[in-house]
Amino acid sequence: MQIHENYSLKDYNTFGLDAKARFFVAINSVAELQRILADNSYPNKFILGGGSNMLITQDINALVIHINIKGIFIENENDSRVELKVMAGENWHEMVLWTLERDFGGLENMSLIPGNTGTAPVQNIGAYGVELKDVFVGCEAIRRADQELVYFSKEDCRFGYRDSFFKNEGKDKYVITSVILRLTKKNHAINTSYGAINEELERNHCKSPTIKDVSNAVITIRNSKLPNPKELGNSGSFFKNPVISKEVFEEFIAKYPEAPFYKVSEEAYKIPAGWLIEQSGFKGKRFGDAGVHVKQALVLVNYGSATGNDILNLAHMIIEEVRIKFGITIEPEVNLIK
Repeated sequence: MQIHENYSLKDYNTFGLDAKARFFVAINSVAELQRILADNSYPNKFILGGGSNMLITQDINALVIHINIKGIFIENENDSRVELKVMAGENWHEMVLWTLERDFGGLENMSLIPGNTGTAPVQNIGAYGVELKDVFVGCEAIRRADQELVYFSKEDCRFGYRDSFFKNEGKDKYVITSVILRLTKKNHAINTSYGAINEELERNHCKSPTIKDVSNAVITIRNSKLPNPKELGNSGSFFKNPVISKEVFEEFIAKYPEAPFYKVSEEAYKIPAGWLIEQSGFKGKRFGDAGVHVKQALVLVNYGSATGNDILNLAHMIIEEVRIKFGITIEPEVNLIK
């Protein structure tokens, strides 16, 4: 392990923000992680995965520990299912492609989500009608207090919409080292419930889609809407889609009957945050080098030299305008490092 001082994190966050770490180290094994967490020479420690779901608003005065633990292993399998142990440093999308090459089904709708696998349970990542919890068995994590390796079942993780134990009671207390996923080997459950997927499949004259067809459709859709972080700094969807009560929904839809929505339950409805932001006039708007993407209002972007605070100030402006116009409060999906 080599520890660097005053290390730029520009290449380690998808916004491309040039914040610095007081100290920085890349970790390549669970044993290395346990050793560095036990090292009292660095009392302040900050865990960094793929840097895809964070907004850094200042330099980090700590030892930044970059989780780079690699490996994909088949733990159990039978004729119909397979359980994979995926180490935390594996790139999520590359791992999804690995499963598709072997005709393992379940992750195809979550193709091209940025970031690493270890951070997936924190957010309960999801896309196009599928969430991580749908294929999740459990995960292993190091408890920071005593460096013990602990197993968390699906129930232990307390998954919610872009939420989990690791964002609440477990925040900053554990470092996920691996994730166990259960995928199908045959009779795949093809999920094309989102209209955009069906439209893309129809465009390609695909009437009996395979999991690869669904993945390709999702990749095409995401590429058409979301900028490549290597070309334009962003963290994907910056805001969560708000879930509102039936009473609030009925008042909202009476005023805005054209608004898209998804029924979550008899008492709750989800409104696309991107629609709320676009209707508030922010789509394509630019404030210096911080802006809202021209094709997808849910995405905030760094056009080059924006700071984390520039982007955060824009986010606050959007939240306030949406609240005033619609009476609905939207919240950031990204982790704010302040």
